[in-house]
Amino acid sequence: MPTISKISIQKKRTDRYNIFIDNGKGEEYGFSVDEDVLIKHGLKKGMELDELLLSEISYSDDIRKAYNTAVSYLARMMRTEAEVKKHLADNEIDEVIIQEVIHKLYEFQFLNDEQLAFAYVRTQMNTTDKGPLLVKRELKEKGVADASIELALEEYSFDLQLEKAIALCEKYMRKNKQESQRVAKQKLDQLLFRKGYGSEIIGAATDEIQSTSHDEELESLKYQAEKLSRKYSKYSGYEYEQKMKQALFRKGFSIELITRYLESEQD
Repeated sequence: MPTISKISIQKKRTDRYNIFIDNGKGEEYGFSVDEDVLIKHGLKKGMELDELLLSEISYSDDIRKAYNTAVSYLARMMRTEAEVKKHLADNEIDEVIIQEVIHKLYEFQFLNDEQLAFAYVRTQMNTTDKGPLLVKRELKEKGVADASIELALEEYSFDLQLEKAIALCEKYMRKNKQESQRVAKQKLDQLLFRKGYGSEIIGAATDEIQSTSHDEELESLKYQAEKLSRKYSKYSGYEYEQKMKQALFRKGFSIELITRYLESEQD
């Protein structure tokens, strides 16, 4: 029966030990183990190793190596259970080993999807302009349970959502002052939807931002009309008027305002 003849610390990995064995034909390198595995199985010089013990040692060491891989992965940032499982599977670790590792990670409080959900929601609230629906989708992609997501999202208040949505609208409108209210509203609805805001917030934010005065809307129409006038300068009379009406209407201005403008231009 093989017997441990020597145990030495690895030079580059001081938490791992090389086990040398003597099987009656002289000493040779047998295998290496983590320090925890060495202690767990009480490995020492002169100890006999049968097949069952060797199998148990190998299994324990596989778990320990996978556990260390998981802890290293978690050291960079908080991860969900699903993310850790995927990372270990990508490292070609067997499913049974992964389950053992996940159990140990929960035991030592390295994993907590609910805490992660709260931390993620707070980070997104404080550092981004994402709405709750987008944050929810991202957490689901990370593998967080629906109940944990809903609980964490309770921290994202209606007032804060509205404040962020209005800020997005204001930023857009500063860059697109010459758009009609109708076109601007359509684009703002799409923008806020992509950012993850619900219909109630979208409606409230666009209503707030679109309390644009009649004079501001008329100024936007004038700006667009001046550009279109150059485009349709080869037309005149009724044909010119129809071209202008159709083009301005497609840009979102009301027929009433367009007609008023064109009549004022004829005076």
